[in-house]
Amino acid sequence: MDFNDSQIERYSRHIILKEVGGEGQARLLASSVLVVGAGGLGAPLLLYLAAAGVGRIGIVDDDTVDLSNLQRQVVHDMASLGQAKVDSAAARLRAINADVVVEVHRTRLAPGNVRQLIRGYDIVADGSDNFATRFLLNDACYFEHRTLVSAAMLRFDGQISTFKAHEGHPHPCYRCVFPEPPPPGLVPSCSEAGVLGALAGTVGSLQALEVLKELLGIGDSLSGRLMLYDSLGASFRTVRVKPDPDCPLCGSHPSITALPGETGPGEETA
Repeated sequence: MDFNDSQIERYSRHIILKEVGGEGQARLLASSVLVVGAGGLGAPLLLYLAAAGVGRIGIVDDDTVDLSNLQRQVVHDMASLGQAKVDSAAARLRAINADVVVEVHRTRLAPGNVRQLIRGYDIVADGSDNFATRFLLNDACYFEHRTLVSAAMLRFDGQISTFKAHEGHPHPCYRCVFPEPPPPGLVPSCSEAGVLGALAGTVGSLQALEVLKELLGIGDSLSGRLMLYDSLGASFRTVRVKPDPDCPLCGSHPSITALPGETGPGEETA
């Protein structure tokens, strides 16, 4: 790829990194990422992906910007109140980097639309705030052979990992770590338990970093490792995670062979 003068200046700090260089930056510009959620995690994630020059970014969210969001969702501002989050975020990304094509999907993920959405992108980043979406994304990414970078946070703690069980051993899927969603009401939401605003910036930025590493093929992947961050203790801990041979999705004898409403192993209905 031939860079113009503006791109050489914009991405100069990437290009001089021997692990990235011009070839890596060209790869980013040719890549695509689907970000699910334009909230606390999605905000820094989207900002850094756009700044890095990821060529095409899709945003999935069905919510509107509320005043209570602005404590942590830094992609939005006072002028965005009442707007669709996808539109507010898209405007901000386009203002940051005109090289980036931003696609908005104002919808809630469901078994009927998730596969069609994710198959249009190279990698998926999950910044959602509910277990139903996390499990749905994990299963759909497995069937569609897409790498999933997933993060979550609550109160003062965050976690992040990468899942690409479709590549086979030794890569686990999300269900290898969390076999099934917790019972309703057991784990409170951020609106119920709270979250320190700056935690979103830390975890969302780490998520952006892992997405970029996967796109560039550099460094050590978080696949097979769950990174835990305790902001009050100012500590990181990494837990090794192995594929579960009894995993209902990617194990030796899977019981989940399709999404709800599908008819066969990983196949959509006509």
